[in-house]
Amino acid sequence: MRIAQVSPYDFAHSGGVQRHISTLSRELQARGHKVSILAPCTRDEPAVDIGDVELRTFGRSVPVPTAGSIARISFSVWHEWRLKTMLENEKFDIVHIHEPLMPMFALTASRFSPSTTIGTFHAYNEGKGRGYIIWKKILNRGAIRLNGRIAVSEPAKQFANRYFKGDYTVIPNGLDVDRFSKPAPKPSILKDDAMNMLFVGRVNEPRKGLRYALGAYSLLKWQYPKLRLIVAGAGVPDRESYRIMGERSLDDVMFVGPVSDEELPGYYQNADIFLAPNTGKESFGFVIIEAMSASTPIVASDIPGFASVMTDGKEGLMVPPKAEAAMAEAIKRLIENPGLRAQLGIGGRATVNQYRWAHVADSVLNYYNEVREKQPVPPAKYQGW
Repeated sequence: MRIAQVSPYDFAHSGGVQRHISTLSRELQARGHKVSILAPCTRDEPAVDIGDVELRTFGRSVPVPTAGSIARISFSVWHEWRLKTMLENEKFDIVHIHEPLMPMFALTASRFSPSTTIGTFHAYNEGKGRGYIIWKKILNRGAIRLNGRIAVSEPAKQFANRYFKGDYTVIPNGLDVDRFSKPAPKPSILKDDAMNMLFVGRVNEPRKGLRYALGAYSLLKWQYPKLRLIVAGAGVPDRESYRIMGERSLDDVMFVGPVSDEELPGYYQNADIFLAPNTGKESFGFVIIEAMSASTPIVASDIPGFASVMTDGKEGLMVPPKAEAAMAEAIKRLIENPGLRAQLGIGGRATVNQYRWAHVADSVLNYYNEVREKQPVPPAKYQGW
């Protein structure tokens, strides 16, 4: 099959959706299919590994705040005609659009694709999708021209279905499990004689919950002198995190900054406990399944995106979000019970196999073939925006 993977997000930046598209594209191409990625890209080279997959670039992006993060998307209408013409001329068997309702690039593809068209919905928000509400009339015009709809999790399915009713098939994000499970060098900052807790995430995004990890650590550090908190991730801590560190004398927290893809497995594998204190707006628990792959026991917020990939007491312990005292109690249980830590680590390794990319790519291909048997929805008559 000839397959187009359409991204609304700038491939000059390494985000979760970009990594998902690049790995899925490599997996599909390895199975003998011809794959092209269509995306904005503000640099000559993409920031993610696309292997030998073709990348066709469409202009530049602008940063837009969304769901507690920053999305870099293209609002250019100049590429609308070019994209429409390409989709008509290339005669792809499948046009797979990620976040198909995202203006303007992906939305254009969802309106004018003459091929069998699939949409994958990645986003989730506990509140109202203000962008979806504002664009609803226009977005529905794009949504009804999808032949099939995939959601990466049950929360993502519920969120999309809240605004755009339809049949959604849940196919989760994939992970290179072996990369996190194969023995990796131990970072020197993780000491053998310490109880190392690990936080991974952008520290300047409040929804990642760093302040609650710091709060829980402050309740335990005097009782357990060998307890340490290692923070891996880009950005500068927010004002509330700085306040907590100052008021509670947390000058021993180890901030290691951004960690490379090559180094990251070593952090997970050699941590004693992984902390995921996120407050919400997560459609899927990427950091959760990374920790599972490394057999690291988890203490995580009980939010929908995390609850969709882990079970309390099986791969880790789940606590209410924004509850530093409850998180501290869960950490204390793991510190004092090495048998429980080992049990949860084993449970994580058993669970994570369903997220292997080989399995996920096969599920996507099966869905393509299932949808192709149906009559494609005719593309919209070109009228511009």
